[in-house]
Amino acid sequence: MFAVHLMAFYFTKLKEDQIKKVDRFLYHMRLSDETLLDIMTRFQAEMQKGLGKDTNPTASVKMLPTFVRAIPDGSENGEFLALDLGGSKFRVLKVQVSEEGKQKVQMESQFYPTPNEIIQGNGSELFVYVADCVADFVKTKGLKNKKFPLGLTFSFPCRQTKLEEGVLLSWTKKFKARGVQDTDVVNCLTKAMKKHKDIDVDILALVNDTVGTMMTCAYDDPYCEVGVIIGTGTNACYMEDMSNIDLVEGDEGRMCINTEWGAFGDDGALEDIRTEFDLDLDLGSLNPGKQLFEKMISGLYLGELVRLVLLKMAKAGLLFGGKISSTLHTKGKIETRHVAAMEKYKEGLANTREILTDLGLEPSEADCIAVQHVCTIVSFRSANLCAAALAAILTRLRENKKLPRLRTTVGVDGTLYKIHPQYPKRLHKVVRKLVPNCDVRFLLSESGSTKGAAMVTAVASRVQAKRKQIDRVLALFRLTQEQLVGVQDKMRAELEYGLKRDTHPLATVKMLPTYVCGMPDGTEKGKFLALDLGGTNFRVLLVKVRSGRRSVRMYHKIFAVPLEVMQGTGEELFDHIVQCIADFLDYMGLKGAPLPLGFTFSFPCRQTSIDKGTLIEWTKGFKATDCEGEDMVDMLREAIKRRNEFDLDIVAVVNDTVGTMMTCGYEDPNCEIGLIAGTGSNVCYMEEMRNIELVEGDKGLMCINTEWGGFGDNGCINDIRTQYDKEVDEGSLNPGKQSDRLALLQVRRILQQLGLDSTCEDSIVVKEVCGAVSRRAAQLCGAGMAAIVEKKREDQGLEHLKITVGVDGTLYKLHPHFSWILQETVKELAPRCDVTFMLSEDGSGKGAALITAVAKRLQQAPKGK
Repeated sequence: MFAVHLMAFYFTKLKEDQIKKVDRFLYHMRLSDETLLDIMTRFQAEMQKGLGKDTNPTASVKMLPTFVRAIPDGSENGEFLALDLGGSKFRVLKVQVSEEGKQKVQMESQFYPTPNEIIQGNGSELFVYVADCVADFVKTKGLKNKKFPLGLTFSFPCRQTKLEEGVLLSWTKKFKARGVQDTDVVNCLTKAMKKHKDIDVDILALVNDTVGTMMTCAYDDPYCEVGVIIGTGTNACYMEDMSNIDLVEGDEGRMCINTEWGAFGDDGALEDIRTEFDLDLDLGSLNPGKQLFEKMISGLYLGELVRLVLLKMAKAGLLFGGKISSTLHTKGKIETRHVAAMEKYKEGLANTREILTDLGLEPSEADCIAVQHVCTIVSFRSANLCAAALAAILTRLRENKKLPRLRTTVGVDGTLYKIHPQYPKRLHKVVRKLVPNCDVRFLLSESGSTKGAAMVTAVASRVQAKRKQIDRVLALFRLTQEQLVGVQDKMRAELEYGLKRDTHPLATVKMLPTYVCGMPDGTEKGKFLALDLGGTNFRVLLVKVRSGRRSVRMYHKIFAVPLEVMQGTGEELFDHIVQCIADFLDYMGLKGAPLPLGFTFSFPCRQTSIDKGTLIEWTKGFKATDCEGEDMVDMLREAIKRRNEFDLDIVAVVNDTVGTMMTCGYEDPNCEIGLIAGTGSNVCYMEEMRNIELVEGDKGLMCINTEWGGFGDNGCINDIRTQYDKEVDEGSLNPGKQSDRLALLQVRRILQQLGLDSTCEDSIVVKEVCGAVSRRAAQLCGAGMAAIVEKKREDQGLEHLKITVGVDGTLYKLHPHFSWILQETVKELAPRCDVTFMLSEDGSGKGAALITAVAKRLQQAPKGK
């Protein structure tokens, strides 16, 4: 019994001594937590550098866009071919993906060798060989003359400008085929495939093996947004926000980035952690100075690192009694599979003895323990370095999503990860220690990256089909130049109908005279009261106008209009308005002052003079009784009389469009048109009196409120109305008539038909739909405006017209592209008109005061004469 304890003690002591000996010798390979956090920070900086357009050329971590924009959503189906070129064998795969209520994948595959004379020979011969293998597969599986979408897993750094194209940057691993670098590998493969008449493929995707791994795992776990390969080589990819990728146009949605992290350190960023063994290994490699991070991690190099360490230790007399076999001197004699076997939990020492003996060595028990520990340090460093870079990616994902805690899945593939008994456990442990605020699941890719290429192809096929569907829908909203000219001509005809006495009753564009007969000339002066009623808020303004200097000062107060007042009696509504005026005058200390008043009343009215406006119908939720068909100015005057507290002279009742024109006209004498592009849309303009048959007189100008929202109510633009316009119209409060909020409702209808709900996160589709609908809105507005400015040019007999349009409205102000598209359309359709668009900053309240000021000036002008 004592002897057993003595032996155990001896073995434990021996093990401790050997471990300490190796630890001292390989001190620089042991990385502390602090060092790993530092490496993690360095890698984050390299990622940022690689993503920047200006810094990418000098970045060692290239952060290559893959143009993979989406992960599988479970709706993919069909048959696909996938090829995998990048390792010791070439694989051809047929993948059948079917939905059938649940996700299902069936695969048939065939491996083909990749002889050195092929992968290190002529590039064209390499792709001919690949095409021949595909032809053999198709023939063997009975798939001749059948068309397949195809995905190619190509495990080398490529620069892509689209999913189905990739220019090889450099060969890695053992590949050295001549004449392929800086060429499009998809094009090379397509040419080689054309020689086989019985193969019909459409190459939809070029995929890095890392991306393939992520896509394979994402099919089973939608949380998977990172792919890592730890095999012959090593690399990682992840889903990055488009807004952070300077190398690609657009900022909506996400795209998979192939980091090519194997080159991390090629710029010297890791020199402080590289050891003499790393330097020796690099010098003896096919690509000295390149892929330095990979050379410290991947399966192609770990065995060789162990061999170099053992050789150095033996030379120093620390192993094998200083004896070295010729085999130990031979490059490549220790492989990663040997390292994995030596690190097995129970059989490790026995495996170590056998492997060392096969190398022509005579190891002692102590030698076996020491060699096993060398393997542990080399492979543990690999896992540590991999974990630090992966932790940097996970941190970036969490920060992109602005989450305090991230839940995500990492898809993993590669022989080192799969065959090494301790590797996965070590990697997972270190990652979780470095990013404690990330809940990470590691998912092993069972079917390899070739299935992933098929999944990318399946997604690309699904996206392509969706793209065609989207294009078909959005094509309905694209207006040709010919169609826009047609809208312009029809609007011109409608303007004429509305102005003529005989055709006015049937005109859809009502061309209502406003009795505003002059624009500000700068001589206006005085204090004016302005009211603005058009929604749930009512505004009272005091406007002080100084002559000559074109200076206006305004004071205002906003009052709510309660629902019970909006929908009560007319008397209650106007009593409420007068109460608000009284409160405002009290507030301003003007209770007894006689003031001229302008009333902006943003509802359809028929006017017979500037101070008379008969309400045609309420809109915008107002339903006050006893008002429609009545003069709004008379109702306001009656309410003021009932109050009997102040002296107000109601000079003008004004539409908000006219108020906008007058506000801008005060700043710019060329302004003779007003445009509202907001919740609703309307235009007014100064028309020649001789053309207005509804009003007596033929001298001078008068502002016409077109009420152009009714354009098309007679069916004249049915040829450009879509099914969505019809659906929105049928569901509106006023079928067959102008519809407010039209664009927003059209967007929602389209999204529903595309199978996307109104809270859909597919921002790219939503943005495109919004863009198409709002572009059409701006073009139609531009065509209508072109009709008006051309009419004014012709009426004045001018070769060239210079004119300003005053504009107000939330659509024009807030939409990023509406104003530009509108202006470009007017320029194209009315090339002989120089039109300036001027934004009205002060709204229609100021306009009402200015109309009142102009009206007072015109009233007083004859007396002056």
